[in-house]
Amino acid sequence: MPYISQLIGRIVTDLDGEHIGTLIDILAAQRGHIPHPQIVAIEVKRRGEKFYIPISDVAALVAPAIPLNKRQKDVAAYQPNPDDLYLVRDVLDKQIIDTNGLRVVRVNDLEYTRVDENLYLSNVDISGAGLIRRLGMESFARRISSRSRPAGLPGTISWDNVELISSDQPLRLKVPGERMSELHPADLAEILSDLSRQDGAKLLESLDDEALADALEEVEPDFQASLVEQIPDERLADVLEEMEPDEAADLLAELPEERSQELLKLMDQEEAEDVIKLLGYPEDSAGGIMNSDYFAVPVGLTAEQVVGMLRQTAEEFETVFYIYVLSPENQLVGVFSLRQLILAQPGTPVAEIMEDRVVTINSYDSQEDCAQAIAKYNLLAIPVIDEQERMVGIVTADDALDKIIPTAWKKRLPRFYR
Repeated sequence: MPYISQLIGRIVTDLDGEHIGTLIDILAAQRGHIPHPQIVAIEVKRRGEKFYIPISDVAALVAPAIPLNKRQKDVAAYQPNPDDLYLVRDVLDKQIIDTNGLRVVRVNDLEYTRVDENLYLSNVDISGAGLIRRLGMESFARRISSRSRPAGLPGTISWDNVELISSDQPLRLKVPGERMSELHPADLAEILSDLSRQDGAKLLESLDDEALADALEEVEPDFQASLVEQIPDERLADVLEEMEPDEAADLLAELPEERSQELLKLMDQEEAEDVIKLLGYPEDSAGGIMNSDYFAVPVGLTAEQVVGMLRQTAEEFETVFYIYVLSPENQLVGVFSLRQLILAQPGTPVAEIMEDRVVTINSYDSQEDCAQAIAKYNLLAIPVIDEQERMVGIVTADDALDKIIPTAWKKRLPRFYR
């Protein structure tokens, strides 16, 4: 297979064999809906001067000296476009995101191929052989690449499975944000942890507000704060509104006080009020990790009416593990599960479905006490009450787990959903 590294430094000659200069870069561009960039020009340097030659004027790339099919005086210089990709400057040695293998890797070489009369970038070489090839040891690279690789560790990645992040250039996505937005937020978070702060911030900028909020919720608050440093306040306020209130409060607590206050002013008033309430609790308390969005119903409803309410409003809540029953004074009087609701006859009163002995935690109890209660009673979430026994939020099992198990341990746990 031909590789870009094999072309760098080659002499370029015209139709008469006259020396024109040395190839120093290759330009590629996206054409239509084809995911693989098409090679459109070569960059040539001679005596400190750089100029561009259209690929249509190149007779052959695979040659000891790269010949043109015209005399130098007949070549019409190629004019680079802002969207052109410089394969040496912008891609080689840069970090890329393998959106199929969900990892961050470095480009050691680039493979190209001919389709009809055109040349296209086909694969990214991330193998050790690619790096050795770059050093000019072709035969050794061939021996290395011919050996079998461990399962699950491919040496090349198809270009349509990568996203390029360059520290020196703006983030360049072939289909901006779409592929990354399709990834599970936990996978995005893992990719972010492998990137530098600068590259991670550029990746986040490519996402829409909802995807950005989901990704931020999966990383630790101190890392969140570093990632959002360059995001304008107006956009970050929109993202905070998309986040769950407890997650938004955690992020705001990590930001400088002046910026946190400005962001709260920019947020929707109702959303901001929820976050402000959470910020008022001690950092290590149950209130500090609770979510103030939960699904609750008054005691006088029937099962059929509860189902109707769920259909209309359930999307507003992060989780609906349980349905909480509240008195007119917002005191917690019962709870029942979705399973109990589904099995109940439509006309059954909520009072007959619910359990009136409810395990609760006080908002000022410690997070460790909260996690222990969840584990003891095998709960998916535990309701949080205040001193007047009014319900103020819930703590989910995963949020409680986040606070008592070190991050390094959590990464070793199996993922139960995608």
